[in-house]
Amino acid sequence: GTANSLVWEVDKGLILNEPTVVAISVEERKVLAVGKEAKLMLGRTPGFIAASRPMRDGVIADYEITEAMLRYFIQKACGKFFFFKPTVMICVPAGVTQVEQRAVLDATMSAGARVAYLIDEPLAAAIGARIPVAEPSGNMIVDMGGGSTEAAVISLGGVVVHRSVRVAGNEIDETIINFLRKKQGVLVGEQTAERIKIEIGSALPPKKTKTVKVKGRDAIYGLPKTVMVSNIEITEAIQAPLKQILGTIKGVLEATPPELVADIIDKGMVLSGGTALLKNIAPFLSENLSVAIHIVDEPMTSVVKGTALALENLDLYKRAIRETK
Repeated sequence: GTANSLVWEVDKGLILNEPTVVAISVEERKVLAVGKEAKLMLGRTPGFIAASRPMRDGVIADYEITEAMLRYFIQKACGKFFFFKPTVMICVPAGVTQVEQRAVLDATMSAGARVAYLIDEPLAAAIGARIPVAEPSGNMIVDMGGGSTEAAVISLGGVVVHRSVRVAGNEIDETIINFLRKKQGVLVGEQTAERIKIEIGSALPPKKTKTVKVKGRDAIYGLPKTVMVSNIEITEAIQAPLKQILGTIKGVLEATPPELVADIIDKGMVLSGGTALLKNIAPFLSENLSVAIHIVDEPMTSVVKGTALALENLDLYKRAIRETK
């Protein structure tokens, strides 16, 4: 994922859940840290270390670093010296191009996999949410991650209609950064913006006013500055990315065959992914779409659970999976 990488090992369960951040030495291009350790370095590194996110909008932005990260994850799962190469299944956004798919498969094989499979993220999220995807009935899933939002209608074990927008949790953080710079004259980093979003971010205007203290750098004088920000201001600031996500979901409903829309009205829509944890996101979408919204029990892990179930039951889902050896 763009924000977090999760690894599930068959028969063992979730064995790794770390931020998708890699720190490398600038001169030697050697990996120094991956995951939580590397995330702590974001925005705090000296000139000879670069900490970055190798995934952007759900796809590979830096091939070399992504491959090193995948190798690190595989080694963490299988041990440093593994005799048998593992079979790996990786999730990709439904709308990725052939080139992007090839990049993921190649990076996985180079990192030490024996066989690599790809599965569409909305389908994996639906399987993980225990939706009966193989039935001839419409199920709508919206997977809101860090880099992209995927909305899809699934029937008979495949994706019927899908739309993807490269707007999700990271874009909301970016909007908060821009708002604080323009309105409060303070510059903050990604981690501060994410903390503000988690603490006081809301999709609908909150009933009670709550404020948080934000520390950063004065945009004009460059000196340290502390400001107070309210949840009402943040709610107003993040409406633009939320409306883009809403527009994508509407686009899927408009392109869905009427019979399947009838099923969606009956069952409602399922939300998964980390951004589904944003306060009041379900009532916000329900109000604008006139459809019941259900958030899966563990939105952060539904995609990885679905990927694991698909890997365990390859024959059931083989039509929806791409493979390379």
